[in-house]
Amino acid sequence: MASNSSIMYGEDLDQVPLLDNEETLGFGEEDEPKGKLKHPFVTVFHLLFRMAALVVYELCTWVTDGFIGPFILIVLLLSMDFWTVKNITGRIMVGLRWWNYIDDAGQSHWVFEAKKGRVSPTEVRVFWVALVAFPVIWSVLLLVAVSFLRFKWAMVVVIAVTLSGSNLYGYIRCKIGKSQSITDSFKNVASGLVQRQMLSNVTSMFTRAPPTTGPTTTI
Repeated sequence: MASNSSIMYGEDLDQVPLLDNEETLGFGEEDEPKGKLKHPFVTVFHLLFRMAALVVYELCTWVTDGFIGPFILIVLLLSMDFWTVKNITGRIMVGLRWWNYIDDAGQSHWVFEAKKGRVSPTEVRVFWVALVAFPVIWSVLLLVAVSFLRFKWAMVVVIAVTLSGSNLYGYIRCKIGKSQSITDSFKNVASGLVQRQMLSNVTSMFTRAPPTTGPTTTI
């Protein structure tokens, strides 16, 4: 029987256990049946608010000339999405959570939590695809808004990129563990890929069969 464990780490914190009475759902030991959703309603809400904000933005920019009403509605949907993903869907779907607090000295501390346990591989894919895809989509829309000189709508997109990008950054930090820099982690991954490619090239040089030449005829 697999044991569940929880750790909490921050930029200046040692690893300490989380509360024992919390539900331990993590990103390890993904042994749920393929295609099965353990938390369908949570999965729906992971996509609901961000998709709604995107649809409202697309409709309002092309259908109506009004700005104040759509601006308030889009920012409200984006804020609801940010809170839901940060506090609920990430913890339940992949066992990750990040948060910030201010200590008595007024110093800001970032904390990243990760839990080990069983999760649904389908939910994990939905979570990460949505988490990565929407900041990319909003970034493209930002370029479009600036290109067409729609600067007031560009301000809305900047808010969307900031909120969705913050969640993406926080969950990447939770996923990669206690590290000083995400850039260093990406460098390590890239270095490993280069090393494997070089090793493959060297191996192919020694295992490649010598070229064969057909018999020559002399007249």
